[in-house]
Amino acid sequence: MKKIIAIMALALGLAACGGSEKAPTTYINIGTGGTAGTYYPLGGAFAEIWNTNIDGVNATAESTGASVANVNMLQKGDIDVAIIQNDVASYAENGVELFENKVDNIRGMATLYSEPIQCITTDGSVKTIADLKGKKVAIGAIGSGVYCNAVQILAEAGITESNYKPQYLSFAEAATGLRDRQIDAAFIVAGIPTSAIVDLATQRDVKVVNLDKELADKLKAKYSYYTDYKIPGGTYSTQKDDAQTLTVQSMLVVSSKLSEDMVYNMLKTMYENTDRIKAAHKVGEFIKEDTGLQGMSITLHPGAEKYFSEKGIK
Repeated sequence: MKKIIAIMALALGLAACGGSEKAPTTYINIGTGGTAGTYYPLGGAFAEIWNTNIDGVNATAESTGASVANVNMLQKGDIDVAIIQNDVASYAENGVELFENKVDNIRGMATLYSEPIQCITTDGSVKTIADLKGKKVAIGAIGSGVYCNAVQILAEAGITESNYKPQYLSFAEAATGLRDRQIDAAFIVAGIPTSAIVDLATQRDVKVVNLDKELADKLKAKYSYYTDYKIPGGTYSTQKDDAQTLTVQSMLVVSSKLSEDMVYNMLKTMYENTDRIKAAHKVGEFIKEDTGLQGMSITLHPGAEKYFSEKGIK
């Protein structure tokens, strides 16, 4: 009997020891975008990867108002990770454009894929950005990332609100306006091909307006987050020639409160499971370790800095 009691006590002791070694649960809320967009399915893939491969993690992706809303939620502590544009990240860290004050707890994790700036027109007289003078141009909702991009480009081209007719429209509203000939051009910042423009090209003669080299160089010199981008001919059915433009990058940002080890492991498992990311959305094919710092516009989180340093990626 004493032997049985001793064995039971040993078993209970081992169970207690095992229980004490279990990692505490770390809840990670991921801010994405609208459910019909690109950010949301990617966020779901990241959550699944981290839940499956990092002990103690309980990650959840939630639909949000995208970049600016995500920064505000991160600042408040409502989310821990977010997918946003790298230009918006720069505004947030520096307290400019869309943000009155610096966002102190935002850190870079990795850049993901390009989101080119597309100036779309159905007006055959618009060949360059300079031709937008006097035209009705959709420049995104006031306070949006698109609005900032459009205003920056137009200003460098010498076009101010006094010599064109700004229309503050969402992507869907802009596509409808082009279809119904209520506007002449629209700025859209999104991965290509953009579905709303694909649909528009079945009804109207759609063209992507070139950003000439001189204008592009001025913008790159002034704003570090812009890089060159070519939209191939045939991206839209009525666009036969290549179009030169600029692009921003989508990126993962994290709260500075996340530990170095956690962010390191999140990156490691993310890049080890890129097939899952590709299955979530076709842009997943562009999410690669060796481009994870291209267009990085803010201070890296120490966990990300450690990860990319070990990989020799700068």
